Amino acid sequence: MAVLINEQIKASEVMLTGLNGEKIGIVSREEALAMARSKGMDLVCTSLMSSPPPCSLVAKGKGKSLAQKETGTRKASGSNMAGKSSKEKVKELRFTAHIEEHDYDTKLRQADKHLRSGKPVQLVVKSSGAKEAAAAKAVVERLLVDLKEAGMKETGIQTGGKGSQVKLNPISKQKQTVYTE
Repeated sequence: MAVLINEQIKASEVMLTGLNGEKIGIVSREEALAMARSKGMDLVCTSLMSSPPPCSLVAKGKGKSLAQKETGTRKASGSNMAGKSSKEKVKELRFTAHIEEHDYDTKLRQADKHLRSGKPVQLVVKSSGAKEAAAAKAVVERLLVDLKEAGMKETGIQTGGKGSQVKLNPISKQKQTVYTE
């Protein structure tokens, strides 16, 4: 598995962990690189399979060896869970960058229904190339605004050449009742 260090990381947002294992949260790639540089450290991405990718601040020069050890231990502990399925199935809803208004409304209602029933939703907006990437991101941002009462984003908006995507988790029932009172 490839380990990415500093400028090799291409994601727009990363899930950052500090030197002592403290969770810093989702920050932009530029902010994470600036933190690493200011502290004289390396920014190491250990997995490209999640969105946003998990990255850690590590001592300068130690990045690659530590990251390889971490991925090795993660693989070993993951093999013990092979028979158990603890992850909930995520409903994926696909859109196009130039979606018609009535189609948008229909898919928006579907996403809202899933979120209100307590299920996470993955919103994927496909574009036919880099020229439509801005339109795809705009659709995702509009969806986030329209669904803010039913769900909150787990990940940042992931943008690539073929489109944009974001994962929303349902807001708990307790939080929904607090807003209505």
